Amino acid sequence: MSTPSTTQAGKSATIVAPKTASTKASPTKTATKMHRRSRSGCFTCRLRRKKCDEGRSQCKACKHLGLKCEYKRPMWWSNNEQRKQQKETIKNIIKRTKLTEKTAQTATSSAETPPGLSHSLPTSATYSEATARTRAPSIDSQHSTSYDFNQTLTHDYYDYHPHIASPPYDTNAHYQPFPSTPYEVDIKTERQMFVNDIPTRRDSSISTFSTYQPPPSQPTLPSFPEDDWINESIYNTGDMFSGEEGLDLDFFDFSHGNPQSSQQALIQVDDCDRPLLDHFIDNVLRLIFPILEVNQHGSARSEVILPALESNRCYLHCCLSVSAIHLKSTRGLQGEQIDNDILRHRCATITELCGALNNDSNHLQILEATLGMIFFQCSVGRPSDALPDVPWHAHFEAATSLVRKLELPHAMIHDNSAQLHPPFNMTLASWIDILGATMLGRSPQFADTYREKNQSGSTSGLCELMGCEDSMMYLISEIACLDALKLANGINDMQLCQLIGSLGKSLDTTEVPPESLAWPCSSTGAIRPKQLSRNMTAIFRVAARIYLCSLVPHTSKEDPTMQNLIERFVAILALIPHGPDGFDRSIVWPLLIAGSQSTSRSIFRQALAERMASLGEHAEFGSFGRMVRLLQEVWCQSDEADRAGSGQNVHWRDVMQQKGWDFLLI
Repeated sequence: MSTPSTTQAGKSATIVAPKTASTKASPTKTATKMHRRSRSGCFTCRLRRKKCDEGRSQCKACKHLGLKCEYKRPMWWSNNEQRKQQKETIKNIIKRTKLTEKTAQTATSSAETPPGLSHSLPTSATYSEATARTRAPSIDSQHSTSYDFNQTLTHDYYDYHPHIASPPYDTNAHYQPFPSTPYEVDIKTERQMFVNDIPTRRDSSISTFSTYQPPPSQPTLPSFPEDDWINESIYNTGDMFSGEEGLDLDFFDFSHGNPQSSQQALIQVDDCDRPLLDHFIDNVLRLIFPILEVNQHGSARSEVILPALESNRCYLHCCLSVSAIHLKSTRGLQGEQIDNDILRHRCATITELCGALNNDSNHLQILEATLGMIFFQCSVGRPSDALPDVPWHAHFEAATSLVRKLELPHAMIHDNSAQLHPPFNMTLASWIDILGATMLGRSPQFADTYREKNQSGSTSGLCELMGCEDSMMYLISEIACLDALKLANGINDMQLCQLIGSLGKSLDTTEVPPESLAWPCSSTGAIRPKQLSRNMTAIFRVAARIYLCSLVPHTSKEDPTMQNLIERFVAILALIPHGPDGFDRSIVWPLLIAGSQSTSRSIFRQALAERMASLGEHAEFGSFGRMVRLLQEVWCQSDEADRAGSGQNVHWRDVMQQKGWDFLLI
C-alpha cells in the first residue's frame, strides 16, 4: 500500500527588507507580510514546543488540555531533571484528556466510519487497504534514502529500535474485530526562503501522523500515549538514529532570549548590499558553528546569527564584510568593487564599535559584534589576503574588557551552582581566549576562572559549542600558562619539569578506554553527537600532550615519545569525518600542534594531504588554509635544517613572526 503524503510550502523565517522609500511608504503592506515570532509564550507551551497564543490568565492550549499555564519562570525550568518530571506530568494529563475526548466523540459516530487522517480533511487516500503497515521513515526523509514502500514490514523494525513507541495494534485482543489495520502517514513539509520576494534556499522535513481512532467505549480501555507520542518519543526522550540519549536543546543562555524553534527576522539592508547578505545566509552561515549545529540543529541560525543581524547594526556590517571576503576567495573575484565592499563594511563595523565604546552603552551588542569580527574570520579568506585590518588580538582586548564589564566570568561560575545555562558569548570568548593564548605565547585572560571551574568540575558549554570537553580545554589553558611562564624566563628547568609532570598526570585522569572511540556516524549516515565529542576530545588530548612535551627542555621532534604521540594522533584522526561536510575545520589547532612536530618520514603528512584532497578547494580557505600554509613553511625550514645536520627545532610561532602572519588558528 502506498503511503499518503501532503506537501506544504511556505516562506522561510528570514525576510530581508531593503531600506528604500517604498518600504516606508507602505507600512500597512509591510506589517501584513512581516510577522515577528513572540518570545513571551507560557512556559508550559515552551516545554511542549507548541505555539502559544499568549492568552491571559490562561492560553487556549493550556485551558483546553487542563494544564497549568505559567507565564512567570517556574522553578522546574532551570533544572533538567525537574523539567523531565514536569514533561511526564503534562503527558499524563494530556493522555487522560485526549482519551476522554476521543471516547466521547467516537461514542456518537457511526461504526462504519473509516479511520480519518489526523489534522487533515478526508481524502481518497485516507482509507486504508487491507495490507498491514507499521511506521517507518519516508523515502524523502533526511534519515532514510532507500526505504521501499512496497515491502511488507514485520515487527523486526521495532525490535531493532525498542525505544520507539509502537502502538500494540494486533497484540491486543481489543482490536481484532476491526477489518482495517491502522497505518501511518508521512507528511512532507517544504519551506522556501525568500529574500526580498526572491526564492533562495529550500528545506524540507517529514512528519509522521497516525490514522488510528479509538473504538467505542468499553468497560476497560487500554492506555495509549497522546496524539504527539511520535514527537515525544523520538525528539525528546531519545535519538532514533544514533541510539543515544536526547540532547538538551535549551543548553545555552543566548543573548537574545531562551531558544525557540524558529523566528522571523526583519533585516534592514541597502539594495547594494542585498547580494552580500544573501551570500552570507546561504553559504557562510553554515560554516561558522558546525559542532553547535550537530548538537542543537538550527540554533546557530535562529538563536545567534539572525537575531543579531536584525537588531545589531555593527554585527550586520561585520557579517557583510565576512560575506564579501568569502565571495572574493571562493569565486576568485578581483577588482576594486569587491575590495571596496570588504573595506567599507569593515570600517563601518569599527566605526560603530568605537562609537558605542565611547558612549559606554550596548555592551552586550558590542561584545557580540566584536566576537563575530574575531571568530567569523576563521571560516573565510585565503592566507594571502593582504587588505588592511585590525589584528584579532586587538579586538579581543576590547572583548575582554566588555566581558569583565558584563561580569560574565562571575555569572558563569555562579550559574554552575544553580545548574543554569552558561552565557553563549562567554563560552565563545573562552574558546578564543584559551586557544588564542597559545598563538601569542601568553596566559589566557580568564585562566583563573577556568582553573576554578576545573576544580569544581563544572561546564562552560565548550563541548556543546566546539566539540572538546570542558575539562580538556581547562588543562590546555594551564599548559598555555606554563608556556607563557617559560617564555618569560620566570621558571627554571627543574621547576618546569615538575609542572610538566603534574600536568601530564592531570591529562592521564581524563583518558578514556580505547574501545569508547568509534566512527561517529550511525548506519543511516547521521552524526552521533556524543561519539563525535568523545573523538574530538581524544584528538585534543593527544595534541595537548604533544604541546606539553614540546615544553620539555632540549626536546626534539625525533624523540620516540613524540613520534609515538604523532602516530596515536593520526589513528584518532581517522575517526573524525572528513570532506566538505566533515569536521576538519573544527580541529585546526590540534592539526597545527601535531603537524609542527612531525618529521619528513611521519605518517602525519600523508594523512593531512589525504584530508586536504578530500576537502578540495575548501582546504584553501579560513583557518584550515592558513594552518596548512604555516605548516608547509615550518616543514620547509625544518627539513632544510635536518639536511644540514643542525638538528634545530623550528617553532611555528617563530615562522609566523618571520612572515608577519597574525593568524588565529582555531
